Amino acid sequence: MLAATWQGPRDIRVEEVPDPTIVDPTDAVIRVTMTGLCGSDLHLYEPLAPFMTPGDVVGHEPMGIVEEVGPEVRNLSVGDRVVVPFNISCGSCWTCERKLYSQCETTQNREHGTGASLLGYSKLYGAVPGGQAEYLRVQFADFLPVKVPEGPPDDRFVFLSDVIPTAWQAVRYADVPTDGTLLVMGAGPIGDMAARIALRDGVRVISVDRVPERLARVRALGAETIDLDAVDDLGEEVRSRTSGRGADAVVDAVGMEAHGNPVAEKLIKAVGLLPDAIARPLMKNVGFDRLAALHGSIDAVRRGGTVSLSGVYGGAADPMPLMQMFDKQLQLRMGQANVRAWTDDIFPLLLDDSDPLGTESFATHRLPLSQAPEAYASFRAKEDGMVKVVFTP
Repeated sequence: MLAATWQGPRDIRVEEVPDPTIVDPTDAVIRVTMTGLCGSDLHLYEPLAPFMTPGDVVGHEPMGIVEEVGPEVRNLSVGDRVVVPFNISCGSCWTCERKLYSQCETTQNREHGTGASLLGYSKLYGAVPGGQAEYLRVQFADFLPVKVPEGPPDDRFVFLSDVIPTAWQAVRYADVPTDGTLLVMGAGPIGDMAARIALRDGVRVISVDRVPERLARVRALGAETIDLDAVDDLGEEVRSRTSGRGADAVVDAVGMEAHGNPVAEKLIKAVGLLPDAIARPLMKNVGFDRLAALHGSIDAVRRGGTVSLSGVYGGAADPMPLMQMFDKQLQLRMGQANVRAWTDDIFPLLLDDSDPLGTESFATHRLPLSQAPEAYASFRAKEDGMVKVVFTP
């Protein structure tokens, strides 16, 4: 089959790789009909290179049609249309019983001290072949994949794999009061969807970004916007709009954008030149993240407020303003989305033909899988109004 493969830093190629097969009796194989390019895929593009192997199949936002099922699969049949969550969870272990699916004990990666395995996301998370491919092996087929009906286009459902549950969890963790204000840091795919969800909840939303096309997009939804490059002090700007207090809650949907920090970028490149055996512990234990978004969130939230982190951070030794956090009596909630914990809540919105979350028009670019290398480069550079890319294999 054809698949998008990692071949080195900033080197994605579409190549022929072996077809997936049934390995465990609870597996299924799907033919991928649509698959997304996620902002966190850019972390593989360069920062997490020491944990990648040339030829790794990337991508973690797939949906498709079931082609084959293992002998112990009871709830899925050939021909079913499914969306596959990005975190691989068994549904029956201690953590899954508590709906902490991103921490699944069956697929945890204890060697690296990380949580559940993820589709297409490096040795840190299981080195599982990803979904930017023509076919995909799906584990725990009786629990993990979400069956969706025939009829509506793939765009209606594909974002159930990651974007919508990640944004949904971020907004739920933010726990904004009914008459409160939510500040959303970043208007990329997750920040944009978080704004949509919060606006639907009736919450006042202020979105922050520095890309004009992204700001215009969320403004059209009803969010207030702040151009980060047009203000001297983000915290003061937010306080000026919120009776001097700050936002009731903040969703940080930016995370580790190390390519935006020249110092961090040089460090990442230097680490990438080291042998993997040396580079891996450095990447896990040395702080190099771009923390401007997180520090800005902590400054802009009101006293007693909540900061909800959905953006991915990768450093382990970064300085945090603990005095300010303690003094302001903040709550921090964070983590990979527990996708299957939220799908039942989200699903009725996707079945609604009024499309309340605007899923059918959410993707800005629909491309054949063969254009994945160009899409990665353009997405990283934030070119051509690119907010969300989906591929059709």
